[in-house]
Amino acid sequence: MQPVVETLSGLERRIEISVLLADVEKAVQAELKRVSRTAKAPGFRPGKVPMAMLERTHAAGIRYDAINNKVGQAFEQAIEASGLRIAGSPKLEPKTEGTPEGTLAFYAVFEVYPEITLPDLSTLKIKRSVTHVGDAEVQSTVDILRKQRAEYAAREGRVATDGDRVTLDFAGTIDGVPFDGGKAEDFPFVLGQGRMLPEFEVAVRGLKAGESKVFPLAFPADYGGKDVAGKTAEFTITVKEVAEPILPAVDAEFAKSLGQAEGDVEKLLADIRGNIEREVKARTLARTKNSVMDALIGAATFDVPKSLVESECQARVQAARAELTQRGVPNADKMPIPADAFTAEAERRVRLGLLVSELVQKAQLQAKPEQVRARIEEFAANYEKPAEVVSYYLSDRARRSEVEGIVLEDNVVQHALAQAQVEDEQVPFDQVMGTT
Repeated sequence: MQPVVETLSGLERRIEISVLLADVEKAVQAELKRVSRTAKAPGFRPGKVPMAMLERTHAAGIRYDAINNKVGQAFEQAIEASGLRIAGSPKLEPKTEGTPEGTLAFYAVFEVYPEITLPDLSTLKIKRSVTHVGDAEVQSTVDILRKQRAEYAAREGRVATDGDRVTLDFAGTIDGVPFDGGKAEDFPFVLGQGRMLPEFEVAVRGLKAGESKVFPLAFPADYGGKDVAGKTAEFTITVKEVAEPILPAVDAEFAKSLGQAEGDVEKLLADIRGNIEREVKARTLARTKNSVMDALIGAATFDVPKSLVESECQARVQAARAELTQRGVPNADKMPIPADAFTAEAERRVRLGLLVSELVQKAQLQAKPEQVRARIEEFAANYEKPAEVVSYYLSDRARRSEVEGIVLEDNVVQHALAQAQVEDEQVPFDQVMGTT
């Protein structure tokens, strides 16, 4: 018999399900007989416990499980008969009125997946990120690597500028009172790297060894130190030393320090170029993918199941707790993290997941084995022993699934680019690499 499906609101549906008490009792008796074969009780040999005693000690739990199983089976049969695709788990509400004697009846309330109408991809406007990698970009990367390996030489009378290592004493007070962490002697840091607050670096810039300065510094409201966050301190600094960076030459020793065993500078530069090109490709593809996904979401309108959004919110809460635990935050597992703080992000992820899934199915964009292997090999090229990395990913189902997901998204992006209105957007190298 086709079940009657009621629409409550949006994607929420309700159906009535029922089970016969006789069927429940039959299942209970069958389970009691099974338990009786091995049941133990004081004064009785195993398997010889009287059924009446088992009824008193076991029947309640067995009956509870039997009802749950029968209701679950009835619900599955009703859903199969209705042809609905349910999202999340149903909520059961007892039905008391109009229920025949000898019958347990429930209302099952649940959500269904939405009907999704895919947008006309030819109407989408997408920006495809493009970044040029040439000799200048390679040289810029080499310069960064040189700066990371810089040595420092103190210079008498040198004016502190970005890139210099400055050693100084500092002491801070708030309303004339010193505070924890506000004082240090012979404290070194490289100017311009953002290690210190901007106002601190501005005060140091332009000073020479032996010079001092007094200046105010306003701590941000979200500063890590709660005792000083949002407050203004007065700092006194005295520069002890200004050291100039001495960058290593791009020679055989430099090449060896970066893993080029033969010390071949040309091979090193070729490797750097290859690494940059792979990284730029990955980052520009990620930017383009965001543009594609934004365009898809903006062009499709449908309700999303609240149960899936709630599940995603809880997953984000658990991820936040795990991150806090890794950072060493005490009692991170008990820290109150409101799930509704993730609602907007969760709804977007669920909506995008449903939309992409529908597009993959309709356009047959599933990840092919050869695509997955090619992507793994591309990723493995960044490692010293690529073959071992490829073998590791191909032999680990979980890792391989991660790559399959990436390839699937790539397929969606390429499919959309082939049909949409695409505008190439030139993105500066420093911007795409996050160095500006």
